[in-house]
Amino acid sequence: MKALTFSLLAEPEERLDLSGLTPAALAGLTALQIAKLRIGTGRNPVLAGDILKITGKDADSLVVEGSSSRLDKVGSRMIGGSIRVTGNVGNQAGREMSGGSLIIEGGAGDHAGSGMSGGRIEIKGNAGDNIGGPLAGEIVGMEGGVLIVNGKAGNYAGDRLRRGVIAILKGCGDYAGYRMIAGTIVVKGRVGAMPGYLMKRGSLLFDRRPENLVPTFMPCGEPDIAFSDLFDRFLVDEKILARPLLGQKPGRYGGDNAVSGKGEILFRRGR
Repeated sequence: MKALTFSLLAEPEERLDLSGLTPAALAGLTALQIAKLRIGTGRNPVLAGDILKITGKDADSLVVEGSSSRLDKVGSRMIGGSIRVTGNVGNQAGREMSGGSLIIEGGAGDHAGSGMSGGRIEIKGNAGDNIGGPLAGEIVGMEGGVLIVNGKAGNYAGDRLRRGVIAILKGCGDYAGYRMIAGTIVVKGRVGAMPGYLMKRGSLLFDRRPENLVPTFMPCGEPDIAFSDLFDRFLVDEKILARPLLGQKPGRYGGDNAVSGKGEILFRRGR
């Protein structure tokens, strides 16, 4: 059975909310019923059938064909199944996702994976600011699952991360791991200023010694711990990386000692 496919007919004139187009939400609906779902965010309702061509029937495997930075909340509140997007999407992709697989073959906007508690998001291109981070007024960010950015990410990656794994494979902006509560953030490539600022617990894993650390992180030498080897295996087994990130006996900083100081930054030595 062909995947249920939504083909973008034209560039939207307003931001669209695609949170209602998930496998669980569409199960059992006919193409006519799906076409009548409201996805517009303006005063005049825009329905799915107004701007999306709908083909296929397998609601457990969705495809969004097209690319627009106005496609917001793709995969939001997913609990299972899969969604594949052939281009770019807007903000809050995979927000509050608890299961399933979301693959974005282009880039994503801000707050991808915000409130995520399970499942897997893979962004083939770049991502915006606050990936995995909370919206204004929320206490915690991402609480589980795996979020992979194959390109670069913006500032404040993993803000208030509580649980789960964020992997960024071509560098990120400033304040990675800002206010982290727990969890793990992996970054290959250049890291911006002040990573781990105000982090309480958790691990930041880098493929090189970080620059521009806040002075409340203390060097801890070369700790003899099993975690780095185990996590390297996890990254390879999950096909996030092709080879180990940290290698033997990584360097370590502990902090942020301006708060509880129980977090850590591990990095590959010699780079």
